[in-house]
Amino acid sequence: MHGEYKVPGGKLVVVDLEVVDGRIDGFRLAGDFFLEPDDALPRIDAAVNGLPVETDAAGIAAAVRAALPEGAVLLGFTPEAVATAVRRSLARASTWQDHDWEIIHEGPIPPNEHLALDQVLTEEVGAGRRGPTLRIWEWDQPAVVIGSFQSLRNEVDPAGAARYGVEVVRRISGGGAMFMDAGAIISYSLYVPADLVQGMSFADSYAYLDEWVIEALKSLGIEAWYQPLNDITSAKGKIGGAAQKRLGTGAVLHHATMSYDMDGEKMVQVLRIGREKMSDKGTTSAAKRVDPLRSQTGLSRAEIIDRLIATFTRLYGAHEGHVTPEERARAQELVATKFATREWLERVP
Repeated sequence: MHGEYKVPGGKLVVVDLEVVDGRIDGFRLAGDFFLEPDDALPRIDAAVNGLPVETDAAGIAAAVRAALPEGAVLLGFTPEAVATAVRRSLARASTWQDHDWEIIHEGPIPPNEHLALDQVLTEEVGAGRRGPTLRIWEWDQPAVVIGSFQSLRNEVDPAGAARYGVEVVRRISGGGAMFMDAGAIISYSLYVPADLVQGMSFADSYAYLDEWVIEALKSLGIEAWYQPLNDITSAKGKIGGAAQKRLGTGAVLHHATMSYDMDGEKMVQVLRIGREKMSDKGTTSAAKRVDPLRSQTGLSRAEIIDRLIATFTRLYGAHEGHVTPEERARAQELVATKFATREWLERVP
C-alpha cells in the first residue's frame, strides 16, 4: 500500500507498507522533508512496523514520537504527518494527481443559485456523474450568506440589509456569515470525492484543500498562511474563511470566500457582529477584521482570479468545464423548492 500527504506549508510525506495478519509490515517512510540524525529514519520505520492496522492517527504519531532519538530535528513534517500518511495508505486514499480536474468560471448568477449549485455539483461528484471540480463564483448583486446552523435574527440586521438591498440566503455548510458585495470578494467551491481527504482529520482537510490558494497568494507577494480551523490570513490581517459539507454520497463540498475590496462600514450595518466574536479575534473594529486582497496586491479582481486558476492548473492539471443544462435545471429547481423558501432561510430563526 502507498500513501502520500503534503503537509500544508511543509513537505511531502510518502509511506509504503503491507498488512500481514492485521499488522503493518514492511513500512518505509520517504519524502522531501529534512530529518536529523540519519538514524532517526530507521527508528521511525521500526516504530510503525508491527502496529495493529486499527491504530488511530494519535496512536501512530505517539509511536513515532517515542522512537525519535533525543534532540531529533524534523523540518517540514511532524509525527502527526507520518500518521496521516499511514492512515491514508490504509484507507487507499487518492491524491490530487489521481483525478481529472475541471474548472468552471462562468457569468454571474443569483446567490441562491450558487448555493443550489454547490449541493447539486457535490451530489454529482458523489454519484460519479461528474469529476472533481473547482468552480469560481460570479454574481452582480449584494448578499449575506449565513451558515447552515446560524440564527438568522442573531446574524443579520434586517434594516441594514433592506437599506442596501442585500439579499439574505443560507448555505448547506456550517461556519459563519459572509458579506458578499458585488465584485468585492472572491469565492470558489471545490467538489471532491471523499477519498481525497481520507485518513485526514476534519481540521487537516481544510488546510489541505486550500494549500493551492496559499501558494497562489504567495506568488502575488502576499505572505499568507492557514489559521486553524478555517481562516486564510496574512501578516496584514485576515483574508478569508472556508467551510465544508460532507455528503453521504461520498463527496465533499469545500468552499471559501476571500475579501477583495471590503466595505467594512456597510458590512457592520448589515451583519450583527457581536463583541464576543470580535474580542476572540483580538480586535475592536469589525471594519478592520478583513484585509482586502486589493490593498495587498494592487491587482484587479480578475487578475487575482486568473492567478488562482493558473496555480491550480499548474499544480494539479485541469481543463475548462461548464455547468451542464441538467445541473443548471436541477439547481434552479432547488432554489424554488428549498433555498429561496422561508422554511430554509428561517430553519434557525
